Amino acid sequence: MNTTSPKHRILIVGGGAAGLELATSLGKKLGKPGIAEIVLLDASQTHIWKPLLHEVAAGTLDAAEEFEYLAQAHRNHFHFRLGKMQSLDRETQEITVSPTVNEAGEELIPQRTFHYDTLVMAVGSISNTFNIEGVDEHCMFLDKVAEAFKFQKHLVEACIKLHAQHEHNNEQQLSIAIIGGGATGVELSAQLYEVARVLAIYDLDEGVDKIKITIIEASPRLLAALPENLSIATQKQLVKLGVDLKLNRRVVKITENSIETGDGEVIPADLKVWAAGIKAPDWFKDLDGLEINRINQLVVSQSLQTNDANIFALGDCAACPWPGHEQNVPPRAQAAHQQAGTLHKTLVNRMHNKPPIEYMYRDYGSLVSLGKYTTVGNVMGNLMGTVTIGGFIARMVYLSLYIMHQTALFGYFKTTLLTLSNLFKSTIYTRIKLH
Repeated sequence: MNTTSPKHRILIVGGGAAGLELATSLGKKLGKPGIAEIVLLDASQTHIWKPLLHEVAAGTLDAAEEFEYLAQAHRNHFHFRLGKMQSLDRETQEITVSPTVNEAGEELIPQRTFHYDTLVMAVGSISNTFNIEGVDEHCMFLDKVAEAFKFQKHLVEACIKLHAQHEHNNEQQLSIAIIGGGATGVELSAQLYEVARVLAIYDLDEGVDKIKITIIEASPRLLAALPENLSIATQKQLVKLGVDLKLNRRVVKITENSIETGDGEVIPADLKVWAAGIKAPDWFKDLDGLEINRINQLVVSQSLQTNDANIFALGDCAACPWPGHEQNVPPRAQAAHQQAGTLHKTLVNRMHNKPPIEYMYRDYGSLVSLGKYTTVGNVMGNLMGTVTIGGFIARMVYLSLYIMHQTALFGYFKTTLLTLSNLFKSTIYTRIKLH
């Protein structure tokens, strides 16, 4: 391998937090001076930070937070290609990309192949339905921006319909069920409560008080990954907001209008959101002999390298060891951010025949935002150990995670301008998306 050749191609599949941060940093370091060609492939034309998808679904996120891959690529010396990876040929070092079609089924881009010298898999994760009957047919998901927008559209239409019915003395109720009491489910429930409250302010008060939000969780408590005191604090806050918590209930079947649990309870639900676990995409099972685990994640070493020396993986789609712990590195935004930084160094080293860098996960704690009502979590550090935080301080720490992502993409100056711009716009535009 001629590692100094400008033709060396680093192909990154997946433009989520990890993939886009890596493409941006490598574009500046290797693409700009012509040391390597950096190509990012994604099935969507736009990017949004995945932890914000629950806000997209609720309509409380400014649409300006979504931005174009092509613009980011132009500014940072890498190439963006639209498409979805279909298969891998390790012998020829090529991937096949499925044809791209529009909503009408018209083929826009034919099937293609892309050569790579170094391949990075960063496609993130999708919801794990555990093969439960009716989930795919009757539930909505929040894995992609398009899915979040779809839910938001259904939500607004349902609220408008509910308001009209109550104006005509029809005491109809809108029931929204969230299956999964992890961070996504908890954060979405709080955002939905805020939506109902804002709709009342915007003169749609008739009927919105009849919106019922339910979280169904198989574990005995919400946020099982967090310390018990934080979980209990979150549960108390959600109950205070009027969210109905059904804990220790295992979902066994989903129908068009209800959810059935293992203990025989039937829970009515008009809108159903599945947020109960993740896995890597099913097509990972056929990646030409790459090793995967039981939830389809690519098994990688601490250097984020698969069983193929030319292929790396990071983010939610990678099963990376966590020395000293029984489980792998957890699928969190902070892990993806850290892995992008480590793999950047490794791939720069690779251009100069230097060894890879081992990734060591640094757990800085976990935070869960309940919108404007509160934020709870714990932060971890060498000086203070583990510290429980809440309220305003926790909210600022939570927002800082997103600012770190923006800084990796745009730099400090532009991120500061974006933050100030959003503060000003929040005083002018509607507090939720109503279309």
